[in-house]
Amino acid sequence: MSRKSLAPGFHPVRRDRLLQEEAPDAYKLRSKLAEPSVCPQCGAVFRAGRWLWDDIPKEAHHDTCPACHRVNDNYPAGYVNLGGAFFASHRDEIKNLVRHEEQRERSTHPLKRIMAFEEQSDALLVTTTDVHLARGIGDAVHQAYQGELEFHLKPDENLLRVTWAR
Repeated sequence: MSRKSLAPGFHPVRRDRLLQEEAPDAYKLRSKLAEPSVCPQCGAVFRAGRWLWDDIPKEAHHDTCPACHRVNDNYPAGYVNLGGAFFASHRDEIKNLVRHEEQRERSTHPLKRIMAFEEQSDALLVTTTDVHLARGIGDAVHQAYQGELEFHLKPDENLLRVTWAR
């Protein structure tokens, strides 16, 4: 993917730098929730200022977590496009790696989730609720199989597009 083919507003991201949010994320909480709170959809608990997997307290308030809000609105924060001839011949193996990366991240960060897998004839599009999960998936696939990896961030929308091909 060359610079000329980038969608307007997207910028290449250096792989050796952390992603910095430049604009406020509409799905982040504007004010602190009452503690403890539980998401009625996924069961994540808001305690000590963060969402985590924990036992649900009896007197918990009910508030939908930001990840469930994104899923309900079908508004991903990250897009991971996996493709190429190597991908086509190793589709199931790479898809399992992507699922494993999500499970690893989700075990300690309930807001990092895969929203959907969109199967295409020669590629797979993975949508995520978090830009950092999208980047982590791209890094994991690249580390395991090499190939070409690109990150493109649209800072004003907190949206990351990851493209991997081999």
